[in-house]
Amino acid sequence: MDAKQANVAYHDYEAEQYDEKWSISYDERCIDYARDRFTRMAGRDGWPYATVLEIGCGTGFFTLNLMLAGVIGEAHVTDISPGMVRVAERNAANLGLRVEGRVADAERLPYADATFDLVVGHAVLHHIPDVTLALREVLRVLKPGGRFVVAGEPTTYGDLVARRLSHATWLAATRVSHLPPLRERWSRPKDELKASSEAAALEAVVDLHTFHPNDLARLAVAAGAVDVRADAEELTAAWAGWPIRTVEYALNPDRLGTRWKLFAFGTWRRLTWLDETLLRRVVPKSLFYNALVTGVRP
Repeated sequence: MDAKQANVAYHDYEAEQYDEKWSISYDERCIDYARDRFTRMAGRDGWPYATVLEIGCGTGFFTLNLMLAGVIGEAHVTDISPGMVRVAERNAANLGLRVEGRVADAERLPYADATFDLVVGHAVLHHIPDVTLALREVLRVLKPGGRFVVAGEPTTYGDLVARRLSHATWLAATRVSHLPPLRERWSRPKDELKASSEAAALEAVVDLHTFHPNDLARLAVAAGAVDVRADAEELTAAWAGWPIRTVEYALNPDRLGTRWKLFAFGTWRRLTWLDETLLRRVVPKSLFYNALVTGVRP
């Protein structure tokens, strides 16, 4: 199958367990995360944006948490995966929020020119075959002066480090947990481990790009945006976060419990503080894990 078919198949398969897999929630933890990512790139002017579109919405993580934070008014969400759109709409209903969902290809958005005040995306551009074409579509559906904000895109170096750390952690955790003294309580069933391995293999198929932050800026300018700015975040936070997340896939989750979750979140917060207050001043953006970009339609 081609890249778009692979993305539909993978994300339809993952939709129902996606929030659990990636520790997605709709509470203070993720509201703060989404709001801070947005504010970092676009500030607080214009809140709430009246009419907003998300491309590649997944289960609704970015849009719904931005709505809960007061950033977004009327929300429209799109994804190439029908399964993801269904879950995003269901999550919105469970939160008492209203969104309009559509199954749509980001390279051919089914909206008229100059429809939206804001377009957002999170961890979406690296799945799209033609990123420049998608950004042109984003600018087309924005009103003149409208802004887009995209966060959560993997950098080339950050992705390389994350994959190697995850692979090493997976090998260590699965081998240790299958030692006779630990096997009964700590190991996952073989069918679950097999499913995790297959999902990881599919991720390698649907993850089409990595970026230098400056590459994202150049792509946005090439698409026609102005006032373009790119940034990056998560260095040590990613170095710890990916092994922590891999441990959660590799071991029996019932054994990890609440204390593990508090440890994982606390570690991420402390290392994020280190990255933001010290390391981002001295370490090149290209070495961080997540790239972000914003721009404006002329």
